[in-house]
Amino acid sequence: MHKTLFELEDVIKKYDKVPVLHVKNLKLEENEIYAIMGPNGSGKSTLLKLLNLLDEPSHGKIIFQGVDTGKAGDSVRLRLRRQMCMVFQHTYMFNTSVYNNVSYGLRLRGIKGPELQSRVKEALSFVGMSDFGKRNALKLSGGETQRVALARAVAIRPRILLLDEPTANLDPDSVALIERLVQRIHETIHTTVLIVTHNLFQAKRLADEAIFLYEGNLIEKSPVPQIFTEPQSEVTRRFVSGTMVY
Repeated sequence: MHKTLFELEDVIKKYDKVPVLHVKNLKLEENEIYAIMGPNGSGKSTLLKLLNLLDEPSHGKIIFQGVDTGKAGDSVRLRLRRQMCMVFQHTYMFNTSVYNNVSYGLRLRGIKGPELQSRVKEALSFVGMSDFGKRNALKLSGGETQRVALARAVAIRPRILLLDEPTANLDPDSVALIERLVQRIHETIHTTVLIVTHNLFQAKRLADEAIFLYEGNLIEKSPVPQIFTEPQSEVTRRFVSGTMVY
C-alpha cells in the first residue's frame, strides 16, 4: 500500500480576491504518475505551484509528508522543497555550460567534488547527452533543453517531479523521448510524477491516475482507464470525448 505524500484540505487560492482554485480534498500517494487535466484557466498550473510550495493557499491546508506546510518555518519549507523538482513548459537555462546547469541544484544542496561530478555525468548519460556537458545551454534546441531540465531532476533524485506541459512545443520525436525519460525516472528513482498536460493521449500513455479540474474546481480523480471509459461527471465526459465547448 502506497504512502500518502500530499493531502489537501479545503484549499482555496485567490488572486486579487478572485478564487482561481478550490480543492475540497485531495490525496496524492507516492510512486504514482498523475496527469492533471482540464481546459485553459481551470487551475492546473496553480495547483502545481501550490504543491511545489512556490505559492501559498489563501485558505486551507497543504500537508506534505505529514507536515502542515502553512505552519512550517522557512527552513522546514526549504527542506521539503528540496525533495521536489519542477520542469516548466519554457525551461529557464543559465547562460553557461550544460554541465553547470545540471550541477546547479547539487551545489545548492552542498554536494561537491567527485560526488558532484559523478552525479552530473550519470544524469547526462541518463538523458542521452553525455557529450553535451561543455555546450552552452542557451544554444540547445527545445527538445534538448527539456532533456537538460530532466537531467537536473535525475541529478538531485527528487521524491516529487512536477511537470508543467513539458512537451507542449516539441516535435513528435522529442515528445516521445521526453515521455520515455519521464517513465524511466519514475521507474528507476521511484519518483512520484505530476504532469500537467492538454494531451489526452499523453495522459493515457504515462499516467496511473488522472486529476480533472474545471473552472478552478476539482471535478474528478480516477484511475486513467476509468476516467476515459467511465467518467464520474458529465463535465469530465464532455472533456475526454472532445465535445466540450470552451
